[in-house]
Amino acid sequence: MRSTIGIDVAAPPDLVFALVRDVERWPRLLPHYVAARRLGVPDASGRLDVRFVARRGLVPVLGLGVPVAWRSTTWADPTTRRLRFVHHGAATNGMDVTWRIEPADPGGSTARVEIEHVFTPRVPGWSWLIDRVFTRPIARRTLASFRDIAEAVAAIDTSGDAVRANPSA
Repeated sequence: MRSTIGIDVAAPPDLVFALVRDVERWPRLLPHYVAARRLGVPDASGRLDVRFVARRGLVPVLGLGVPVAWRSTTWADPTTRRLRFVHHGAATNGMDVTWRIEPADPGGSTARVEIEHVFTPRVPGWSWLIDRVFTRPIARRTLASFRDIAEAVAAIDTSGDAVRANPSA
């Protein structure tokens, strides 16, 4: 199964990539991420094994959700603004995830962010269930949260004169 979701962000692609590339920082930035813990040290090419825990919201108004955990090898490619994850073990074993961050306009002032999940489990129908019940809801919230952060940072950058003139503002 191949599934892609995306969002437009009113911020430059390089800014969006700078925010998303440090996956160990996600729990400090994203309200639904509980943990992103490094397992070992990065390999020679910068690939890192990380154990993630996020909450799949059930009753968002009450803040209730189901914890979802997975382990991935992850790496970032700054030249193409790609983020990659290959899941290991558990329900999403073998899932291959690619984040693509591209300019959405000729001037490069906005970005299009897409997350593609490729998943072929051994159990028929499992990929559809995982995609609809867990992957898409968590990825949608991740995209929306990063959009909000990037747009807020971009707004500060564009009004930088006021910030530089009065750093305590």
